[in-house]
Amino acid sequence: MSDTGSRTNRMLAVDRTRMAAERNLMAWVRTSLSMIGFGFTIYKFMQVLQEQSTVPVLRPQAPRNLGLVLIGIGTIALVAASAQHRRYLRELRPDEPYTPWDLPFVVACLLVLLGALMFVSILRSAGPLG
Repeated sequence: MSDTGSRTNRMLAVDRTRMAAERNLMAWVRTSLSMIGFGFTIYKFMQVLQEQSTVPVLRPQAPRNLGLVLIGIGTIALVAASAQHRRYLRELRPDEPYTPWDLPFVVACLLVLLGALMFVSILRSAGPLG
């Protein structure tokens, strides 16, 4: 095989590997979004039920705590997956300058910001600070 064909095959292999890494990060984004959304939904749904209930609730903070745990796990998992993604892409092409701003990474960063804001919002409005 010629040198040009060998280089082309290597470039295509690297591109396939990079796209697989992006799909992996998007899977983490999907999973984290589900956890963050589910945590927020549990918190808000149970908050409305408690406000409308005439029966005293045994553990009124349980839905808030469960929501915070799910939002926290989703956000921390996405931070870890994003760091792993950046490290992997940097190692994939050590001879080329690294540009981390691919679309899945930007989406992950925005979702981390959203998760952190939701966590702080719930903590402030229904926690010891609220």
